Amino acid sequence: MTTDIQIQYDVLSKEGLASHLKLINLRISESKSMYIVHRALVEQLHKKRQGNANCKTRSEVRGGGRKPWKQKGTGRARAGSIRSPLWKGGGVIFGPKTKEYTKKLNKKEKQLAIRNILYNKRKQTVIVNDSYFQSNQPNTKLILKNINDLKINQSEKILIILPKKDVNIYLSTRNLKNVELIQANQINLISIIRSKHLVITEKALDIIQKVYNE
Repeated sequence: MTTDIQIQYDVLSKEGLASHLKLINLRISESKSMYIVHRALVEQLHKKRQGNANCKTRSEVRGGGRKPWKQKGTGRARAGSIRSPLWKGGGVIFGPKTKEYTKKLNKKEKQLAIRNILYNKRKQTVIVNDSYFQSNQPNTKLILKNINDLKINQSEKILIILPKKDVNIYLSTRNLKNVELIQANQINLISIIRSKHLVITEKALDIIQKVYNE
């Protein structure tokens, strides 16, 4: 069962001061909050697995059609094929085979999981003006100053959510190991969970409410 929750944020200006209020409505599940988040997290982790480890069995190894030597009279152990797992270059017993790791998750379940985790992280979320990080050219020092103005510890993981790609902001933050950029319509659970602080622009917040609040 879902519940409509309204969250009120202070929108911070360039100086890190509250300029006005911003409201967001989220439809969350209070009874199965962590259950649905766990399901969505497992599904995303499954997608990251390659599953391309593969060993050949004795039926797949090339050669070995002829018996290496006769059955009796040589003094050596019996051998029927050079493809035997006992031989060097032979097949592998119980080795890994190519596998596709998939987990079924409905679109609405994934959206609900993202809404739940955003609600749980509301106290670590900061909403800033759309022009807060904008710059005419790449400037890492400016980004660090903006983060300091928000009273955020730079040694902790920070996720900045933007409405769309911005080359200057990307070039300004790519050398900052604790800062991650992401578009509002492409957010994922792993990025949100491992981040200590969420910094979201006003337009990005509107996109989140529109895309994930169906």
